[in-house]
Amino acid sequence: RVEMEGELEGGYYFAPTIFANVEDRMEIAKEEVFGPVMSVLDFEDEEEAYSRANSSPYGLAAGVFTSDLRRAHRAAASLEAGTVWVNNYNLTPVEVPWGGHKGSGVGFENSYEALNQWSQPKTVYIEMSDVDCAYE
Repeated sequence: RVEMEGELEGGYYFAPTIFANVEDRMEIAKEEVFGPVMSVLDFEDEEEAYSRANSSPYGLAAGVFTSDLRRAHRAAASLEAGTVWVNNYNLTPVEVPWGGHKGSGVGFENSYEALNQWSQPKTVYIEMSDVDCAYE
């Protein structure tokens, strides 16, 4: 239980918090947490990190901090997330599609991609001249 004082008292607020020593079995490592929290998990190599991250049923977003551009591209290609931020986090410009993979939401918001959620393409061919047809 978190006790808040002052103007936050009585509300449903959570102070920015870093959770250390998090293990894969913990709920905070398995669920999508929306709030000012960060879980810290250690790993031995990139493949382990990707495997563990991708074992989640969710895939809204991922963040990678590295000075190695090749590693950044490997991470972006390997992580099953709708958005992968490199050396920043939580940028969502309106001109860039925003949405998740797997159990993280349905469809994408922002950009022209959002319009696809409200349309259903259909192709219709109509021949106006005489056509030989085997089904007459």
